[in-house]
Amino acid sequence: MRLGGRLSGAIEVLGDIEARRRPVADALKDWGLSHRFAGSGDRAAIGNIVYDALRMKLSHAYLMDDDSPAALAHAVLFRQWGYSAESLATALEGDTHAPAALGADRLAAFATRNLGEADLYIQGDIPDWIASDFAALFADDWLREAQALAARPSLDLRVNTLKADRDKALKALARSGAKASPVSPLGLRIEPGEGPSRLPNVTAELSFQKGWFEVQDEGSQIVAALVEPKEGEQVLDFCAGGGGKTLAMAAAMKNRGQVHAYDADRKRLAPIIERLKRAGTHNFQVHDSIAALAGLKGRFDKVMVDAPCTGTGTWRRRPDTKWRLNERNLQERVEQQREALAEAANYVRPGGELAYVTCSLLPQENSHQIETFLKDHPDFSAIPVLDRWTALFGETKAKPAAVNGHGLTLSPHATDTDGFFFCRLKRG
Repeated sequence: MRLGGRLSGAIEVLGDIEARRRPVADALKDWGLSHRFAGSGDRAAIGNIVYDALRMKLSHAYLMDDDSPAALAHAVLFRQWGYSAESLATALEGDTHAPAALGADRLAAFATRNLGEADLYIQGDIPDWIASDFAALFADDWLREAQALAARPSLDLRVNTLKADRDKALKALARSGAKASPVSPLGLRIEPGEGPSRLPNVTAELSFQKGWFEVQDEGSQIVAALVEPKEGEQVLDFCAGGGGKTLAMAAAMKNRGQVHAYDADRKRLAPIIERLKRAGTHNFQVHDSIAALAGLKGRFDKVMVDAPCTGTGTWRRRPDTKWRLNERNLQERVEQQREALAEAANYVRPGGELAYVTCSLLPQENSHQIETFLKDHPDFSAIPVLDRWTALFGETKAKPAAVNGHGLTLSPHATDTDGFFFCRLKRG
């Protein structure tokens, strides 16, 4: 496919997402199934246009004075892929699969509009009702934090120390362009590239099949390390999901002690068994029923609650969710978090620790949640964790934001990771 066909495909997918309010991954998959002539490079390029358009949807629409799928897709090529109106017209000339040319009014708007005159939430490409929460958390840096959430993310990997070390994994992934990540001592990073370029399929590598590494954002690696699971301890990963943090903690414990993984959602938990086996992890037990944990209350040295959340910290990877989020969704998540945190606390032994994690940047889900929990559970107290960052990772350029003594916030701008909140609580 030439550029015109790719641009038309992206416009079609964006229209499908808008009309049916469906996840971007589903829309792209269905488009690929109905256009089997499109090669993998074509599908990757179309996906890049779609994701780039959704990440910067508001600012693209402002500059084009139009939020239609065609305007958004063209804005990606103008703003992010390096095309001018003239060079794009030349590239599309004679392409029978190219979309209709943009009207002169759209091109004139793009040439004359100044994004600096737009409302700040538009400049930051976030929903307007979220802006005040970002300002409360990040103060004068909030706009830069929002804009960082609209950039393409890297592909991050975690070396599985049960089977390999970082040098060994780096050699195996040399052709993929992997480099050591900036903070995590076990992290590898492949930069996202530009334009139509696609990330390598690292899960097809023999080294992945051998269990040498896992795909895991560096922020997720960091919060799992901050739990500081020790050899021989009893650890519970409450709300374990697919098990990324379970795997990281089990490896840190060198297969000594026990890691219990629990999630009420069996579908989310399903991949964990295969992943644990591939990683060579033996010190685990998996539970899909809360009843299975009944005899373990008050027994665990460490309990981690990776709570269900709005996912605002993952907007780089899932930009479509940014535009579906509303205040009702947020309130539902807050209630679910409160219940999960209160339930998980029952499994912490006296003197043990409870770690609370979200992939959200909203105070309602993070520091406010901890403040409420501490009021309701006076036998728990917050442990300062900023000093643990330095102890584990050294003096890094990346510095998380410390929040009221109740935890750390990682973010794309501050730490070059997905957005995460982390807090450790000790039971008296």
